[in-house]
Amino acid sequence: MGLRRDARRAVKLAKEIMWSRRAQRALVDKLADQAPLEPHRFRVGVYFADGKVNLYQMRQWYAPLATLAERHPVLVLSRASGAALQLLDESPLPVAYVRRVADLERVVHEQDLHVIFYVNQNAKNFQMMRYGRRWHVFINHGESDKMYMTTNQFKAYDYALIAGDAARARLEKVLWDYDFDKRAIPIGRPQADHYLDGTTLPYTPDDREVVLYAPTWEGDRAAAAYGSIATHGVHLVKGLLATGRHRVIYRPHPRSGVVDPEYGAANATIIAALAAANAADPTAQHIFDDGPKLGWQLAAADVAIVDISAMVYDRLAAGKPLLITRPVNPAAQIDTAGYLQACEWLDASDQAGAVARVDEVAHDRAALERLGVWVERYFGDTTPGVTTDRFHAAVDHLMAEWERFAALHAEDGEVDEHDVEAEREEDDLETTA
Repeated sequence: MGLRRDARRAVKLAKEIMWSRRAQRALVDKLADQAPLEPHRFRVGVYFADGKVNLYQMRQWYAPLATLAERHPVLVLSRASGAALQLLDESPLPVAYVRRVADLERVVHEQDLHVIFYVNQNAKNFQMMRYGRRWHVFINHGESDKMYMTTNQFKAYDYALIAGDAARARLEKVLWDYDFDKRAIPIGRPQADHYLDGTTLPYTPDDREVVLYAPTWEGDRAAAAYGSIATHGVHLVKGLLATGRHRVIYRPHPRSGVVDPEYGAANATIIAALAAANAADPTAQHIFDDGPKLGWQLAAADVAIVDISAMVYDRLAAGKPLLITRPVNPAAQIDTAGYLQACEWLDASDQAGAVARVDEVAHDRAALERLGVWVERYFGDTTPGVTTDRFHAAVDHLMAEWERFAALHAEDGEVDEHDVEAEREEDDLETTA
């Protein structure tokens, strides 16, 4: 058994190395066709050290950052070849490929980056954070009540842009001696201003009720076992497909099944069921959505069913009916101090009543009133355009603070920021696990 497992791992590693080499060559060709970046143009950098499997974290920020770039030019700094290749194809923002620390130093030297944004907690973030005389700002890739949202790593950054009162209350429980008034800046959810952005829906609206089912992945430990595809998803989706009254938009997490093959098999079962339902009735127009853009799904769906994840709060910002799957694993940690204390739950044990539960939440006036209270607590004023204004005001404030400190330290002279430690040349290998 051990030899077979080792052999599978060796084959997997060989395939990944081959893919990485191929991506590297393709990236070299693409970069050769790119015009050089204009020196000293960019004031905001977005540092992304992950591979393409985690590009969903960047995609959530495309639209808000593209709008910000109209007043403060923004540059994406990508460390991995696969991610950089994809970013060059799809990002609305210029991209610099900075595989090595030496490449990063070159871009830092050539540009005037006053603010650096980080969308996750990759360990390589510290290779960027070594550069002083600029603000390092954690913006995260979503709002949620997961353990990830209360990490002490927030303290490593000069500032954090947070969603609102709920985020601050959550952090105040765990971050000791942290200046929230200065360092935690509430901006709401600027992505919500771009949910539709003129998107053409991939179906023809009719009298069917549109249900978004957007589960997370299975997690890599019991405490984070929030995924519902294998426990709730198959019978839920099959039940909705059978009514003839619902249109399902199925958007699974891109990492679904990377740890648990049974979870991946359940995901495949749902995808096949959608295809079969469409073949039987082409007017149903059920959607398997694995596209890069997230937003239209949240705005278009009459009801959303999600797991405990950032998707709860992405949908919450839309202010529309929402069901949350209750984790089956008793070790899964659920923070009931926030919205989850008053949310609408969907239990795996109630397979027969799952569709009825969806219908109930879609038309429950009391549930909608409760929802409105929590929308305000998490995101503040969600009037279209307000959260974008708050985001821009926060960046303007950081820019003004940079100018103030630059003036205070104008006589300090130049600082050699070159990393004198030898950097080990590594293969730019991206894995899917």
